[in-house]
Amino acid sequence: MESWKERTELLLGDDKLKILASSSVAVIGLGGVGAYAAEMLCRAGVGKLILLDSDRVNETNKNRQLLAMDSTIGLLKTNVIEKRLRDINEDIELELINEYVNDENIAILDGKKIDYLVDAIDTLAPKITLIRYCVDNKIPHVTSMGAGAKVDATAIRLKDLSKSFNCPLAYILRKKLRKFGISKGFDVVFSEELPKREAIIPVEERNKKSNVGTISYLPAVFGCICAQAAISHLLELRFK
Repeated sequence: MESWKERTELLLGDDKLKILASSSVAVIGLGGVGAYAAEMLCRAGVGKLILLDSDRVNETNKNRQLLAMDSTIGLLKTNVIEKRLRDINEDIELELINEYVNDENIAILDGKKIDYLVDAIDTLAPKITLIRYCVDNKIPHVTSMGAGAKVDATAIRLKDLSKSFNCPLAYILRKKLRKFGISKGFDVVFSEELPKREAIIPVEERNKKSNVGTISYLPAVFGCICAQAAISHLLELRFK
């Protein structure tokens, strides 16, 4: 046993550590939610991570994103997280994909061993594309809803899509997915807290319709719960 996994083994046992070490998890989107999810999966001992994001770190990320520091501004998020995760576990297997998910390139996931997928995309159209791909290919997954315009971490929940509420993104997602015959069957991380309307400013940018106010800890908690969803699925853990 590697000494850095000693506390995890004490909690879960050696057999479950071996399951994690042999597992492959994809994290799509490495922003405020996804980077935290990826790091928690790495620290838990997941053997392989497939990490996808086309963005570079920018100044406005610094208030909430794990990868955002003065030293990383302008760097590809995939490159920054690769260095960070290998500094935690030098033996982790990483597959880095610098792409923006859409209908035309979703096939880049074809043929990959994905035991679980974390959807941390914050834009609606690619999110729907990814969810449909997971459902069609029977890939177990969790999808993160909106962490912006909220401040109460104790209001965050992990439930089936059909049981989500008080989240505008989840509402739109449910409505649009019903057109494809999808109404339930996968977990979402969402908040019961109603978003603060004054914290949302409309903008017209590529793949972006608004700027949303955020606080440092909310996306991190969303990401940690996404990691919990992945680990609990891989290890068949059950919670009341």
